[in-house]
Amino acid sequence: MAELRCPVCNEVVDTQRTPAMPFCSRRCKQIDLGRWLNEDYGLPFEPEDEADRKNESSESDEEE
Repeated sequence: MAELRCPVCNEVVDTQRTPAMPFCSRRCKQIDLGRWLNEDYGLPFEPEDEADRKNESSESDEEE
């Protein structure tokens, strides 16, 4: 069996007994959810280049 660790508390998780995979407990699962809802976590985002947005808006203005 591969060793799996809880992403919140870093405890070793018994995959056959945990009620909240991949977490070690429901408590850690709730902590993780709270972090997502408070925006402590996020997905990477790269803003568009402003020049690209200006070109797109001027092209759409010309088409109208």
